[in-house]
Amino acid sequence: MNGFSFQSVKTTLVQSGAVLQLSNLLSERGLSRPLFVTDAVLIELGVVTPAIDHLRDACESISVFDGIEPDPSERVVGDCLKAFSAGTCDSVIAVGGGSSMDVAKVVSVLAGGNQSLPDIYGVGMVSGPRLPLFLVPTTAGTGSEVTPVAIITTGETTKAGVSSPVLLPDVAILDASLTMGLPRGITAMTGIDAMVHAIEAYTSKIKKNPISDMLALRALKLLSENIRTVLHSPQDEAAREAMLLGSMFAGQAFANAPVGAVHALAYPVGGHYHIPHGLSNSLMLPPVLKFNAEACPDLYTELATVLPGAEPSPAGLIAWFQRLIDESGLPATLAQADIPESDLPMLASDAMFQQRLLVNNPREVNEVIALQLYREAWSGWA
Repeated sequence: MNGFSFQSVKTTLVQSGAVLQLSNLLSERGLSRPLFVTDAVLIELGVVTPAIDHLRDACESISVFDGIEPDPSERVVGDCLKAFSAGTCDSVIAVGGGSSMDVAKVVSVLAGGNQSLPDIYGVGMVSGPRLPLFLVPTTAGTGSEVTPVAIITTGETTKAGVSSPVLLPDVAILDASLTMGLPRGITAMTGIDAMVHAIEAYTSKIKKNPISDMLALRALKLLSENIRTVLHSPQDEAAREAMLLGSMFAGQAFANAPVGAVHALAYPVGGHYHIPHGLSNSLMLPPVLKFNAEACPDLYTELATVLPGAEPSPAGLIAWFQRLIDESGLPATLAQADIPESDLPMLASDAMFQQRLLVNNPREVNEVIALQLYREAWSGWA
């Protein structure tokens, strides 16, 4: 066995209602002026109101930034940083989806050091410390609460990543009560996103290791056994918690064994058409599964064995996900997502800029193959 390293969050708290323990976690660390990062919809729905009210009662002060947008831009990061400074904050909390957590990660670094946002784009470019950081997901999908990565939109159709162990939070909290009101569509696309993380970590060409493998398999088992339950019975708290755990395990897996072609081909789709990341992954998963099957049949068979009702084979894995996507109600093809067929060559060209991900794929993907995969994703893959 080749040597490997594995990194993750120091402390994880899993408990319904655990978001109300944030004040204790702050006080234990001598903190009392948090910046609370979330999005306006979660405030309107009342999802985060109890946590905000609790912190207002328990802390010296709290500054709330609710300007998070999907695919957060550099402008959003700048606005959040201004809110941090205006509140003379001493820590950063994010309660929300991947966008909220990604912005909070970046702001904790920028507010805690002397670097600018362009300085930290790339791998290992964060040179200074960050401020105390607490992450609480409200979706079971991105795994951002346990990954050392943040993605920021830099232009109309371009994104850049910040990748550094410094982005791992002090504490990650999994509180299933925060996910009970998720709409069916968001539940489906984020759940499939998490399963893509598990699959791509398990088949990652370069850095897969025994720990990431263990986490990926456990993640896929939890997610596949519970996703239909939460789609049909959204108030099932035990199933919601299992989805959160599965998402976190998948996040820990791909944080150490990076993702491949599904994500590489999904990023241009999301960037050009502002399609949610989880849906972009769902759209690209079927053709990439078929393409990769001949390169890793044994791994696909192992993954299929944890899927309820699946035949233990690569074909069984592919068929299981075909059924799930059909049942989810999500668009099943790029055509159904209103992406023009004439744009496919442009998407294939853009995907070639994702070499940091494509190198992890079990089969080589060049521009010709990428176009073939986009065409299959556009027309359907039956």
